[in-house]
Amino acid sequence: MRRALALAEQGLGRTSPNPAVGAVVARGEAIVGEGRHRRAGEPHAERIALANAGEAARGADIYVTLEPCCHYGRTPPCTDAIVEAGISRCFYAMPDPDPVCAGGGDAALRAAGVEVEAGLLRAQAERLLEAYITHRRTGRPLVTLKLAMSLDGCIATRAGDSRWITGPQARARVHRMRNRMDAIMVGVGTVLADDPSLTTREVPGGRDALRVICDSQARTPPDARVIAQDSDAGCVIATTDAAHETRVEALRGAGAEVLVLPDVEGRVDLRALMTALGERGVLSVLLEGGGALAWGALHAGIVGKVALFYAPVIIGGAEAIRGVTGAGVEGVAEALALREVTQTRIGRDLLVEGYVGAVES
Repeated sequence: MRRALALAEQGLGRTSPNPAVGAVVARGEAIVGEGRHRRAGEPHAERIALANAGEAARGADIYVTLEPCCHYGRTPPCTDAIVEAGISRCFYAMPDPDPVCAGGGDAALRAAGVEVEAGLLRAQAERLLEAYITHRRTGRPLVTLKLAMSLDGCIATRAGDSRWITGPQARARVHRMRNRMDAIMVGVGTVLADDPSLTTREVPGGRDALRVICDSQARTPPDARVIAQDSDAGCVIATTDAAHETRVEALRGAGAEVLVLPDVEGRVDLRALMTALGERGVLSVLLEGGGALAWGALHAGIVGKVALFYAPVIIGGAEAIRGVTGAGVEGVAEALALREVTQTRIGRDLLVEGYVGAVES
């Protein structure tokens, strides 16, 4: 199962709207076939592993990170393939939270005479598939808020200088995070200040995520790097009716997809944006700022996880740019508490990660 989980991990950010799944066929301690789901519409992990095992699958065991599917989608049910291959026992790590599949794969295998055991390394599988679970339960992606800050919570100096607060190891870690995400989101202020590319540059064989810009008045320049990229990933500009039609059409002409969404106090309705991204199969979003968008996302309740990189420097100054701005809370008791907090040294920097409660359904 550990090998199956390692295979599944390779598919994060590449299989959406399907889950990243790994499968291993084994006879005793010997692996005779393995596979992972590569992208939606292609064979599932179980079918690839069984094909690799060939006749050695008959009477063997199969280990799968997720309950095998039992319905016809773009590919046939994996339960059929498992039964037809003559598998004796099926071990899967976690049940499928998708209502279309939940419990059905388990029942179908048992009905066909396959011995089934569920829950092997379930906690590890649930952590690996946390974005898929969030999407299937809420219809929206799992949003991770990522900030790179000084010890006093600044993401830039009073002059707007932010390169580089954190060190090269931390920046490389961010690129690995991007490589696993379906989308990267920033506010238009970040685009105007930094003109970022939001690509994955430091991961061999990596791929770019969908770039999403929250821009209530369509102020993004049509020649901004988030749009003018030699990249397979697209760019979505989320705006409102307040945006001038001429600017909207200029962005579309430059190659961006423009979503006109409702507004909340003059800003893009972030819950509506997450619903729209969820409907197009986006499972995971890495929110990289700026400060107003960070607070707006936290206040809207769309953030499920945070990844805060702290550099051992102090910027200071009342005019320095903070990682989280906005109105904030009035009392300490109202502060957003993190759970399952971890701390990891990344070179000279410190990465603090945690979960912001459950995303509302």
